Amino acid sequence: MNKTLKKLPRSFYTRNLLIVAKELLGKIIVKNDDGKIISGRIVEVEAYDGSIDEAAHTFSGKTQRNEVMFKEGGYLYVYFTYGNHFCSNVVTGKEGRGTAVLIRAVEPLDGIDIMVKNRYKRVLLNEKEKYNLTSGPGKICSAFGIERKHYGLDLTGNEIYLLNQPKIAAYKIVITKRIGIKKSVDLPWRFYIKDNPYVSRKW
Repeated sequence: MNKTLKKLPRSFYTRNLLIVAKELLGKIIVKNDDGKIISGRIVEVEAYDGSIDEAAHTFSGKTQRNEVMFKEGGYLYVYFTYGNHFCSNVVTGKEGRGTAVLIRAVEPLDGIDIMVKNRYKRVLLNEKEKYNLTSGPGKICSAFGIERKHYGLDLTGNEIYLLNQPKIAAYKIVITKRIGIKKSVDLPWRFYIKDNPYVSRKW
């Protein structure tokens, strides 16, 4: 990993939800686990806004589960779903907004051997497994070892953080409806990098 890359500041996250969602594409998420670095390029995201979005965990107000989503941007919202995996979200906007961006897929960069062991419990990796490694929100958390203890983590800290990269050009960003939800299904708030093989679903 290029050590000259700069960590994203708080001001990046405290802006408008949809602006942050699109600009997260191409950024590098890093997990520093006792000096062992895991990283990946974000290639797919979904935006959630509790003020108008029934699919957002904040739509019905603040609870113990979602309270970190009401903080100012730059914190990690981790939740357990379907009884078997975690998902990680980047909190956005000003304090009290209740908005966040789900990280849906990343392209593995550093620590791939660690990711493989975390997900498959072995070191072998065929071509299909390579592209399946982090092509979904639950897969990312499994590969990166992100779990409940990382809930509320400050993304401007040193354990899990994001590194800056040039913005992805608009013509390279595909915009679709979100997937895997049953409410507010018509909002076009899913964004991914066109033709990237690590995207969870190509539509």
